[in-house]
Amino acid sequence: MESGAFMEKFILQQNSSSQQLPLSGLTFAVKEMFDVDGYVTGFGNPDWKRTQSAAVSTALAVVDVLKGGATCVGRTVMDEMAYSINGENIHYGTPTNPCAPDRVPGGSSSGSAVAVGAGFVDFSLGTDTGGSVRVPASYCGILGFRPSHDAISTSGVIPMSQSFDTVGWFARDPAVLNQVGRVLLHLPNVYPAAPSQIIVPEDCFSLSSIPSDQTTQVLIRSVEKHFGGQILKHINLGDYVKEKVPSLQHFMPKENEDQAYNIPSLAALSSSMRLLQRYEFKNNHAEWITTVNPKFGPGISERIWDAIRAPDKNIDVCHSVQTELRAALTDLLKDEGILVLPTVPGEPPKLQSDPASLEVFRARAFSLLSVAGVAGFCQVSIPLRMCNNLPISISLVAKHGSDGFLLNVVETLYETIQQEAGVAQRITN
Repeated sequence: MESGAFMEKFILQQNSSSQQLPLSGLTFAVKEMFDVDGYVTGFGNPDWKRTQSAAVSTALAVVDVLKGGATCVGRTVMDEMAYSINGENIHYGTPTNPCAPDRVPGGSSSGSAVAVGAGFVDFSLGTDTGGSVRVPASYCGILGFRPSHDAISTSGVIPMSQSFDTVGWFARDPAVLNQVGRVLLHLPNVYPAAPSQIIVPEDCFSLSSIPSDQTTQVLIRSVEKHFGGQILKHINLGDYVKEKVPSLQHFMPKENEDQAYNIPSLAALSSSMRLLQRYEFKNNHAEWITTVNPKFGPGISERIWDAIRAPDKNIDVCHSVQTELRAALTDLLKDEGILVLPTVPGEPPKLQSDPASLEVFRARAFSLLSVAGVAGFCQVSIPLRMCNNLPISISLVAKHGSDGFLLNVVETLYETIQQEAGVAQRITN
């Protein structure tokens, strides 16, 4: 099928009344983790699909956007059991990245991102546990929103790891991103508030291979134009997190470990997140995996079996890390504050890259992705212009419950960011 984005196509509409609804006239697709009444939810793996019954109801998030007037046109390819940020699926093929066909589309919501990036739908639904909306949005050059944890119902969505699971969405247009968000989050349209501060952690941007004139400088100039430079603040996030999240000591790398390529406290944060994720994934799916012994693709197979065999220790410490980090970052951002981050540490990797060659990239990526993930904060990935003919992005993070505020800020800044990114690109060229 087109770009390999779709698993199956169908038309779903909630009502055919002529009244104008917020999402009237918009089409969307959903990841193959969302139940649709009458269809088997495949979870990216044919053995899973073969051993499950058809759903008898539709996921609440899908129902909400249908009630909002949008039309669903099908379900999309995903990484097996949502356990990858690459977007490659050995069984169903890898959806083609519309910005860079020789690069991975990002996962695990790969097909949902590609369907939007290639223009087949106006928006799509995905899930984001460890980065599965933010990463493919960055790789495919589109907008991707991970909401505050528990802000949108995951009822009717196969769980991966409940401490981090969220229903996210993709769009090309910031107004569509905002409107879809207001329907999913049940928010009224409100007048945009200006950010009180925008915090740029220089240490996090040092993890990125993309030159700062293409990323942070673009955002800084855009903020200065809209809100004034007085709200910009520069910090070292790694030092702040190390000081304010004492439970991370349990996960800090040993003194003699080579951490030149990473920020120790954020690497520890990532370790804590992945430990809790493995524990919850095992509780959710170990029985099925050990009974069925399904066929998994390379990389994912090792990751899944590592989770199944992982010992159940330090889980209470992981919960303490979550509590401490949320408090620390809430105090840092206060009301209407925004944290700027690289979504990922560089350009999308090439298709079928050797997993070993991506180890440093993955480690850096999860250090960045775990900030909002562990805190339960909302984050949006915003595309910038292409750099070396490859898509790049920047992310904005706001505190838990500030989703409507963040959506408005994106819509306000988006055009200026694109203009400034274009200027930066012309200067570079």
